[in-house]
Amino acid sequence: MSKAVHRHFKLFKPYGYLSQFQTNAKHEVNKTFLGELYDFPEGTMAIGRLDKDSEGLLLLTTDGKTSYKITGTNTQKEYYVQVDGIVRQDAIDALQNGVSISHKSETYVTKPCKVFELEEAPDFPERAKKIRDERHGPTTWLSITISEGKFRQVRKMTAQVGLPTLRLVRVRVGDITLEDLDMGQVAELNTL
Repeated sequence: MSKAVHRHFKLFKPYGYLSQFQTNAKHEVNKTFLGELYDFPEGTMAIGRLDKDSEGLLLLTTDGKTSYKITGTNTQKEYYVQVDGIVRQDAIDALQNGVSISHKSETYVTKPCKVFELEEAPDFPERAKKIRDERHGPTTWLSITISEGKFRQVRKMTAQVGLPTLRLVRVRVGDITLEDLDMGQVAELNTL
């Protein structure tokens, strides 16, 4: 009996795409799905998700065990987050130590994480939908690295410290980075 050969991919998910291949939900019938970016093999699944408004590194696999191994452990996920306003040190300290967010109608305190301000804005491609213009005030880019993944967690965390997220781009999962990918581009990986 031969062992199944699984395939693994990394994708630079653009803004506006859902992290799935199809839906039965009537309200999502006109949405844009991952299968429109690349001809993935049957049985491919996203490992974790990025919401429609988020961009960046999305891992995909045909192996459910690999998917579980990454989502079911403390694998680090790093995000570059553009927030509204100037970031004060007390906000960074609060994010690093854990903040209370709502999750499934309950209060959840996030685990300690790594947070720092980026010295300069990252060089990402323009987003399809303009974020806003400079005249609306200053923005700051942060690096936030978490080892959990509650629904819209990073957005809820920054909002909790008075810094609404304007743009969120995942740049790393474990040792795999967004490097060498253009927006919407897919690369096949030997292993995950």
